[in-house]
Amino acid sequence: MRAVRLSFVTAATTAAALAAVTGCTEKGSSTSGDHVISVTATDDKCEVSKKEFPAGHVELAIENKGSKVTEVYVLFPDDRIVTERENIGPGTKQKVTAEVKAGDYTIACKPGMKGDGIRQAVKATGGKVAKRDPRLDAAVAAYRKYAQEQADATLPLAETFAKAVKDGDLEAAKKAYAPSRIGWERTEPVAESFGDIDPKVDVRADGLEAGQKFTGWHRLEKSLWEDKKITAEDKTLADDLITNLKDWQKRVGTAEITPTSMANGAKELLDEVATGKVTGEEERYSHTDLVDFKANVEGAEQSYELLKPVAKENDAALVTELDKQFAALNTLLDKYRTDKNSYDFTSYDKVGAADRKELSDAVNALAEPLSKLAAAVVK
Repeated sequence: MRAVRLSFVTAATTAAALAAVTGCTEKGSSTSGDHVISVTATDDKCEVSKKEFPAGHVELAIENKGSKVTEVYVLFPDDRIVTERENIGPGTKQKVTAEVKAGDYTIACKPGMKGDGIRQAVKATGGKVAKRDPRLDAAVAAYRKYAQEQADATLPLAETFAKAVKDGDLEAAKKAYAPSRIGWERTEPVAESFGDIDPKVDVRADGLEAGQKFTGWHRLEKSLWEDKKITAEDKTLADDLITNLKDWQKRVGTAEITPTSMANGAKELLDEVATGKVTGEEERYSHTDLVDFKANVEGAEQSYELLKPVAKENDAALVTELDKQFAALNTLLDKYRTDKNSYDFTSYDKVGAADRKELSDAVNALAEPLSKLAAAVVK
């Protein structure tokens, strides 16, 4: 699960009115002064240097002057995320560039990485968005097809899981749980493009926003492994899970997926694996974390492979490093399963602290060069 962030409104309500947007995170940028917005974040303020700017490439030059780790977002009017930068530590600076068309947006800082954030309304006016390499359009189309295939394959597996829950068959439900999640975990690099599906199907108890009901896979996971019983409410939640996954299946075709959202989403997901999932927090009851890790890596690698031809032309050394780190991480994950073609991984509660650190280090070693992929494909 990607961390629950700012609230969502169904994307379909504004899809016709809003143009596609791409975001990428860079260490440097050639963006001109007119397109640079300084964002100063503190524990109680989010100050921007300008509230109106030309459309096109926009760079956020972010400085966290507060005492808390913060996040900064560019949002559509309906709160969908255009681009973001997470985990900005106190006293640090980051640069984020986004490609936007004319329209109204919001810049939000989220000190402590909780709540709706401190917001500033901004506007992009006039301007033109740079033309995209047609190979990148092909990469987006191919990734959308991949995401659709994952959604289509997930439904029957999730229905098997839901049926076991509704039948009150505890052991059958446990067996069906992890396989039902693989397709979703593979598409997590672009999970936010599916609107409010993520917090409905994949939220954890500690990720709930105020007033949000605990639903989805992890609510049922708790019943199966911790409570060791299936209640009438669980059977209703199983039906709700299928309803929401069918909604996800329909949304893939119109989701806003871009080359840089593919690249940045993969990087953000691996950051989450390295800093959060590796602790065992996601599958805290079932301990099927390594299944999630493998599926996350597969989804990130799919994104990378589709973007690789353009990235290789622009930064061959980066591609060489990414090939090396993906291979190393996959080899490490293979240590935890007897059959490389199966998803029968070692229960994560059997993985010791030293081995968890090794996994975290390997993911970090991949995430660092992956953070440069978006910049490489838009050069």
